[in-house]
Amino acid sequence: MMDINDIKNHINNKSRLIGVDMGSKRVGLSISDENRKIATPLKTVNYENIQILAEELKKIANENNVHAIIFGNPKNMDGTEGNSSQSVKDKIKLISEKIQIPIFLWDERLSTVGAFNLSSELDINVTKRVKNIDKNAAAFILQGVLDFLNN
Repeated sequence: MMDINDIKNHINNKSRLIGVDMGSKRVGLSISDENRKIATPLKTVNYENIQILAEELKKIANENNVHAIIFGNPKNMDGTEGNSSQSVKDKIKLISEKIQIPIFLWDERLSTVGAFNLSSELDINVTKRVKNIDKNAAAFILQGVLDFLNN
């Protein structure tokens, strides 16, 4: 796991990024365009085990010229790191042993709330919002990184 400030050293002009919203039961995935301007929700996968998730990330990365993966870091509202944050870090450590793509953490406080609220502004019904919340939260996380990179 690397410092987000070093991300520019690991990507080239046309590389894409994957955003990950890691849940205990579901994992939301998003992907950037090759110009790294827009994050798009990609899919939600049921979390079964770390090996299957690592294989899925590797497959998506290979098919899409991905040079970095961004995991949301679920910090507490006061900025401290609790059990959820430690769980994500533990999973990242295991995934990084299985794939050779740099992995970065991004503060994801309010990403799920932000994704839910954004979808409500778009007048999407509640059932659809809940169904898509994980991949939308992953896009919200990734968009934060893209905005950071483009400033």
